[in-house]
Amino acid sequence: MSGTQSGGQDEITRDAFLGGQVHVYQPKKGRHRAGLDAVYLAAALPDGTSGHIVDLGAGVGTAGFCAATRLPGATVTLVEIDEMVLALAQKALDDPENINFRDRVSLLHADVTAKGRVRHANGLMPSMADHAIMNPPYYEAERFRASPNTARAGAHMLDERGLEPWVKTATDIVKEGGSLTIIFRADGLQELLSVLRGRFGSIDVIPLRPRPDAAATRVLVRGIRASKAPMRLMPGFVLHEGAGSNFTDQSRSVMRDGKGLDLLTR
Repeated sequence: MSGTQSGGQDEITRDAFLGGQVHVYQPKKGRHRAGLDAVYLAAALPDGTSGHIVDLGAGVGTAGFCAATRLPGATVTLVEIDEMVLALAQKALDDPENINFRDRVSLLHADVTAKGRVRHANGLMPSMADHAIMNPPYYEAERFRASPNTARAGAHMLDERGLEPWVKTATDIVKEGGSLTIIFRADGLQELLSVLRGRFGSIDVIPLRPRPDAAATRVLVRGIRASKAPMRLMPGFVLHEGAGSNFTDQSRSVMRDGKGLDLLTR
């Protein structure tokens, strides 16, 4: 379900997620629009997860809101550099239909990729999180053509430093024994595992395939801070049935009913 509010170039939509349990405000054009990736990122947190979850690069808050809805024992901090989309996250928290989780969600304006002293001064403090989640920009600027829209490019394109500053920040803020969950391009898995090495262990790689006979296009990767346990390649999930656009029963339960992926804590 979605509705549109007028405002010229600033036109925004009010969109329902998890069958109406979450309502999100996001720009109709010009910036990244949240969808399946954010919902699956939140669903990857094991049932019963509690403590403080930090969503790094949260955008308008979709993943963090879905996590707060699923996990009543958790508090969530949304970290975002773009003040415009952070204001939309606040607008969503003021929405009466988000009353069930809004008191457990806070907003933090900060650059996830900044150096440590800058991050700390802006409130991204060492060992502040029991869990971190992130949906970082997917594409390297030197490999893919950027959108001419600066805001959209910032949401989709990594700079020349790649994933390193994102994972470095996660390493700093997550407590020892805490978890990091990331959704990323399947063909970027090698780069992701490279930057996680020595920082997170007990890594589970969970492929997401668009159809039963298709290669994975996304991966969920979850690791435990400072663990030395080996990596596991998990069975993964199929999003759509056959050649059509219909969700599988499992995917429908995640997208529309707010169910988790039944992933166990290691």
